[in-house]
Order: sequence, then C-alpha cells, then structure tokens
Amino acid sequence: MNLIILLLPIIAIVLMFRSQKKRQSQMQQMQTALEPGAGVRTIGGLYAQVKAVNEETVELEIAPGVFTHFTKSAIAAVLEPAEYDAIINGRPADDELPEPEAEDADADRVDEKPLTLTKDGADKGEAEGGAPASK
Repeated sequence: MNLIILLLPIIAIVLMFRSQKKRQSQMQQMQTALEPGAGVRTIGGLYAQVKAVNEETVELEIAPGVFTHFTKSAIAAVLEPAEYDAIINGRPADDELPEPEAEDADADRVDEKPLTLTKDGADKGEAEGGAPASK
C-alpha cells in the first residue's frame, strides 16, 4: 500500500514532463518549418503572412505594406493556404458552402399586423400590452 502511494506521484510527474517535452518538440518543429509566404496565427490571435525568417525572429505582413517583427516563439500555428485564405478573405471552406434555401409558397404571406406609429392604437392602452395613452 505504501509503495502505491509513493509511485503515483512519481508516475504523474513523469507523464507531465513527457507531455511537456512532446509539446516543445512540436513547437520547435513548427518554428523550423516557417517559410516565406506561409500564413500564420500568433499567440495573440493575429493572422499574418510570413515575409522573411531570421534566426530568432520572423517578419510578418499584417496588412498590405505593413510589416512587423515577431519572435519565432510568438507563432502559435502555421496555417494551410486554403485555411488562411478562408480566414483572411472571408471565404467559406469547400465543405462549409451554404446550401440554397428552399422557397416556401407561404413565405410571402404575413400573418402579423404591420407595426404602425400612429396614435390609433393608443386608445387601447395597456390592455394589449401597448403604451398607456398620453393626454
């Protein structure tokens, strides 16, 4: 019983270090894969296009003609070209295309009375939920 109490924290610590090391290696691999022309998302949620990659920094174009420098560790994700285009230009992905709506024959018919701004309904007062008549 005492052995289990000692082993559980050790196993938990080993698993935490292992997952952290795996995340670090994935981040390192992503940072080395940066190349000019790639679309990226920073840790602050900024979408930009890579213009140049230096040893420790990346030059990003955040708008046409607007360039900024970020550290490589500030890059959260490298995006696929189609995903980057969909985000920047507002185009839906191929599988998210809107379906054409079916037209209903009853869609043109309106059952409710139109809203008017005349004082004709003011005589009804609060009986139908309207505003009380002013005098």
